[in-house]
Amino acid sequence: MFTLQNKHAVITGGGSGIGKAISTLFAAQGATVHIVDIHGENANATAQEIKQQQSVAFAHVCDITKQQEVAEVFGSLEKIDMLVNSAGISHIGKADTTSEFDFDRIYHVNVKGLYNCLHVAIPILKKNNGGAILNICSVAALVGLSDRFAYSMSKGAVYSMTLSVAKDYLGDNIRCNSISPGRVHTPFVDGFLKKTYPGREKEMFEKLSKTQPIGRMGRPDEIATLALYLCSDEASFITGTDYPIDGGFLKLNT
Repeated sequence: MFTLQNKHAVITGGGSGIGKAISTLFAAQGATVHIVDIHGENANATAQEIKQQQSVAFAHVCDITKQQEVAEVFGSLEKIDMLVNSAGISHIGKADTTSEFDFDRIYHVNVKGLYNCLHVAIPILKKNNGGAILNICSVAALVGLSDRFAYSMSKGAVYSMTLSVAKDYLGDNIRCNSISPGRVHTPFVDGFLKKTYPGREKEMFEKLSKTQPIGRMGRPDEIATLALYLCSDEASFITGTDYPIDGGFLKLNT
């Protein structure tokens, strides 16, 4: 079960965090993995790690906010069976404390960047008789979070785009779903704590961990396991659905 043999996966943001975990797992399950990342060093390092495990991976440096770059990278591939839109950035701020610059920056990466990948990949998937698209959303799209105005806006758009794509391409054998993680322990979290709470990293890590009823943050590999299921043939009856993976955050907080 859950084999990805003879399938080609494109994973944006695949050089670090959740995207890296998804790239590594998909490769281990037999997929040829194309890691698309704006940070070439991260993409190449992840590809090399995968190759050391006797799996197949390629690194592609690409700024997903530029449609032409996306078209050039995606168009150079032999085929695409799966697209995982994991690339994204975060931001701390309310409506009146978020600058126009930061709002535009979040929009261009999290919303326009995802659109660019969908715009280019869907015609390729159609030519290949379908496939699976998975968007990395967030619990921020589904519940009010303090100081996450622009980020929540962007993930709300990801949620809506997931539903639209799932509806529009039912007849093309293209499935589209999303995953909404709660807090996941990635290098971004460590960097955020170091920058925002110098000297209090351990204290704040524990505090943030406990916002999940399960009592800890998620691990990137746990998110990757759900991604594997939703992109595999075993999930062939699932489309137009968002899956929270949040340690009980949405339903069990009181």
